[in-house]
Amino acid sequence: MAQDQPASCKVKVYQDSRESLCLWGSSPTSGIAFSLREVDREDLEDNILAANQDDTVDGIIVYYPIFNSRQDQYLQQLIDTSKDVEGLSHRYVFNMYQNIRFLDDERLQKSILPCTPLALVKVLEYLKVYNTILPYGNRLFGHTITVVNRSEVVGRPLAALLANDGACVYSVDVTGVQQFTRGEGIKKRRHEVVEKEGWTLEDCVPSSDVVISGVPGETFRFPTRALKEGAVCINFSTEKVGQVLLSQ
Repeated sequence: MAQDQPASCKVKVYQDSRESLCLWGSSPTSGIAFSLREVDREDLEDNILAANQDDTVDGIIVYYPIFNSRQDQYLQQLIDTSKDVEGLSHRYVFNMYQNIRFLDDERLQKSILPCTPLALVKVLEYLKVYNTILPYGNRLFGHTITVVNRSEVVGRPLAALLANDGACVYSVDVTGVQQFTRGEGIKKRRHEVVEKEGWTLEDCVPSSDVVISGVPGETFRFPTRALKEGAVCINFSTEKVGQVLLSQ
């Protein structure tokens, strides 16, 4: 679903890529069918409630921002948990921060995670940053990771996921540095957050095995001179220049 307004460049990219992926996989065996429903934002609430009751709809995606206010959070909570494929409902967000990985006692149904933080985790798995010799849930133990972004959409969830997997994570934004860990020897069940008073990016980067940056904007430049030799570096931000999206 998307509001009936001219889509921003970034939203259009998301929309087209999701449609392409679904169409690529929409064979009789995959069972995936993509349908875009463009509605006026004042009608979106009723459309979400209707989709919740529609047995032909298995998953719902809403392209935000809609109102660019707390009303968007209200709309996120309207989506039925069983159809929330973005992991934005309260139950999924609670599970993510509490390090609860399954919805059932039998541990058969995984809790949904937000797509961009999960994609970054998958990149780290592909690069073999995760140590598969260690038990599931502890496979980042021994790694120090800096995440330059603490938005509620990507940065904070990502820091929580990485810390819950055993890493020492430094979360950096314009307000300062926070450390996400499961305590010494990863003895805690879930991560805890500690303010690092007086710390800056220059204090985090030299000790980090992995650096993940997501700061859109022309003025920000990452201090690459501070990078540890051999560090894994990932950027997920883009900047619109004219009609072109550029990676920072």
